[in-house]
Amino acid sequence: MIGEASLPDVDSGYFIHSPATAAEHFREYGPAPIDGEPIALVFASDGGGHLFAIGASGQVWKSTTASWFDDFEITASSLQEFLEQLGRRIANQT
Repeated sequence: MIGEASLPDVDSGYFIHSPATAAEHFREYGPAPIDGEPIALVFASDGGGHLFAIGASGQVWKSTTASWFDDFEITASSLQEFLEQLGRRIANQT
């Protein structure tokens, strides 16, 4: 099991937060405001300040700006797909 990941050299950087950090952000900011998702937990970010959240549906969403309270768009249909996309980005770095 991996608790967190820091990938600053992949594109602009990707950071999968530790469970403690995700819980702290949830307590501080609440769930990500995603229409159609009863609850969504921010679990990662990129070097541009965009946030990644997973909703109750299992879909992964990315914020459209570097803000907790702006719109989110679907970036992957599942956490597995999100991680596979990230794996491809890592593999394509040369």
